[in-house]
Amino acid sequence: MRLLKSLFGTRQPYRCYVALDGQGHCRAFKQCQQPPQGEGWVEVNDIRPQWLGQALPAHARVSSHATGVSAVRAAHA
Repeated sequence: MRLLKSLFGTRQPYRCYVALDGQGHCRAFKQCQQPPQGEGWVEVNDIRPQWLGQALPAHARVSSHATGVSAVRAAHA
């Protein structure tokens, strides 16, 4: 029965996140169904390799109203 549920059940979509350092530069990327643990992770619309080592563009962030983002993420906005 679990096999049928895993094959045909609904799954949460993968979401895109970037890890930002203290200056707001992108240090890592991650795609997962749940928000990553730890500080500095911000949800973005998509992942673009050219952001690595650069300041994250403001338009890249997902709106906190649309995702119900935690206060930790809002503090990094």
